[in-house]
Amino acid sequence: MTTRNSAPLASYIDLLLDVVCAVDGQGRFVFVSAACERVFGYTPDELIGQPMIEMVHPTDRQRTLDAAREIMRGQPNPNFENRYLRKDGQVVHLLWSARWSEVDQLRIAVARDITERKQAESRQAALYAISEAAHAAEDLLALFKLVHQLIGEWLPALNFSVALYDEHCEQLNFPYHVDDHEHDPLFSVTGRLCAEVIRTGQPVLVTPDQPVSMPGLCEVVNDQDSPCWLGVPLNSQKGTIGALIVKSVPGGEHYTERDKELLQYVCAQVAAAIERKQLHSRLQFMAQHDHLTRLPNRELLRERLLAALGKARKESGRMALLYVDLDHFKQVNDTYGHGVGDMLLQAVANRLQGCVRESDTVARIGGDEFVVLLDSIQAAEDAARVAIKIRQVLGQPMRLDSHSLNILPSIGIALYPEHGSEEKQLFKHADEAMYAAKRLSGRLDRV
Repeated sequence: MTTRNSAPLASYIDLLLDVVCAVDGQGRFVFVSAACERVFGYTPDELIGQPMIEMVHPTDRQRTLDAAREIMRGQPNPNFENRYLRKDGQVVHLLWSARWSEVDQLRIAVARDITERKQAESRQAALYAISEAAHAAEDLLALFKLVHQLIGEWLPALNFSVALYDEHCEQLNFPYHVDDHEHDPLFSVTGRLCAEVIRTGQPVLVTPDQPVSMPGLCEVVNDQDSPCWLGVPLNSQKGTIGALIVKSVPGGEHYTERDKELLQYVCAQVAAAIERKQLHSRLQFMAQHDHLTRLPNRELLRERLLAALGKARKESGRMALLYVDLDHFKQVNDTYGHGVGDMLLQAVANRLQGCVRESDTVARIGGDEFVVLLDSIQAAEDAARVAIKIRQVLGQPMRLDSHSLNILPSIGIALYPEHGSEEKQLFKHADEAMYAAKRLSGRLDRV
């Protein structure tokens, strides 16, 4: 067919930015416009005669075949979206308008590249979803699980790791790591990749077509069936605080530059969420702990005591409070100064923690006063044995700032339910028992 000036119609079609194509009844291309090369990366000559369905993203193939059958039955489809694989392996999103030509026995279709729009929608969805996750998650682990789930909706992410870097102790740790083959991420390819991403603050994409010159990676990315890695830094206002890594399954879909851009956008939201969670955790810790010894303070002790009482009542169990006071602590401050006194309190805190179980609580409630909450004891003798152990441990000399100090504690014990069933009753009994012990030892008047 020609126009009045005899120019072939195909020459006008080739000017269109959208793809125009014709597919026969067997699903093979018989005509493609010049825009196909820009969208798909293949020249028209490479496409003619090829099965259309082989270019469709595997996940979208079945519904694409279903839509094609409906079109061939005479039902036009003006708004059909699916994904194709470009020649370079990248994924392109297309919006199709298609109908069946009974006369020509061809499926005529026009496709518009909507990849940029879909990418913008994905970014907006990422921003919203990560923001929602950051507020819904109870802690960082819950946040990382939600982020893993969300990212898995956009790109292959069965293997997913989050590494955080502590600049104070120069240590890399993995609070979240899911990988079928790498059980110890610190000494794996993922660990080395995380370290490189954090060191440079730049994303790294590793595919069989795009390897990087890093020790340990060249030998594992050696053919088309090798896994791919995509590592993106978690950058905050104070620098790179960690990295997020996804790894494909061997022989699976390759990550692309577009995936890297999307993950960078997501990681900006993740990094901000991590900083918010860490700040909240720090503020909560400061509100509930003694700043000198980093032990629970009176408020946190009260919370745990009430929880222990509730558990003991429900299970008809037992628990104990030990009130520990350091004898002659004022003399240490007066003789050696408050700096040594603070070091002594820190040393006592460490020794007390070594005397109890992980489920128990050691708290500093003021000055040289400590309280030990023994959760779920079997008998009164259990509390007495802990008190004896505390006296023995604290009675050993402490070397502080070139000074050798000896300190002795006075300890009062309150048992539930013998000495009370309420918080105030137990505290009062333990306090009185501690002063009774101090008077009995003759150390009260010299405090």
